Amino acid sequence: MTATLIQTPPTGVLLKNISWQTYESLVNELAQQPGIRLTYDRGNLEIMSPSAPHEGSKKILGRFVESVTEELNLEIRSLGSLTCRREDVARGLEPDQCYYIQNENVVWDKEQIDLNEDPPPDLVVEIDITSSSIDRLELYASLGVPEVWRYDGNRLIIYQLEAGEYAERDVSPTFPFLSQVEMLRFLELRRSTKENALIRLFREWVRSQIQSQE
Repeated sequence: MTATLIQTPPTGVLLKNISWQTYESLVNELAQQPGIRLTYDRGNLEIMSPSAPHEGSKKILGRFVESVTEELNLEIRSLGSLTCRREDVARGLEPDQCYYIQNENVVWDKEQIDLNEDPPPDLVVEIDITSSSIDRLELYASLGVPEVWRYDGNRLIIYQLEAGEYAERDVSPTFPFLSQVEMLRFLELRRSTKENALIRLFREWVRSQIQSQE
């Protein structure tokens, strides 16, 4: 089987006819190079290099998750861009951020996560500023990820997995007071507010929501 190369705009390439063994070898070889992201879908391998806007957005949304869980006194296992892969479905990818929340107690002390035995992350943050040539939502669905937040630089969408497919939700299934509208409002504040100041504002808002529900 011969691999073929297709250019993908603007910071990635798509290789076709790539074996699972080759994909796993590349995952292992590139483990110490966080600037490279691999997405594998049944023989198609996309290699991407994230941009600065991409990295900034993923960090802010990750801090939102961490702030909310701290204010709610919830334990989490945050695993960043953990490689999520399963040979039985011939798919694998690295999310921008991922978290175990409901299943934190199952994996909190595990050195390695194996999705053939362990549950997938409960929440994934997906930044889609540079569009992938592979449908990453379909991959998350095949891996059984219950909730995905997807941000494209203009719109934030919350997805919940139902019967193997994602349905859009106005609010997070994990954090019912956290809506698309409110998160987007704080994301847009980045244009006029520095990062730590923004997180302080977000935390104050979260506290007010928690207090209103008590």
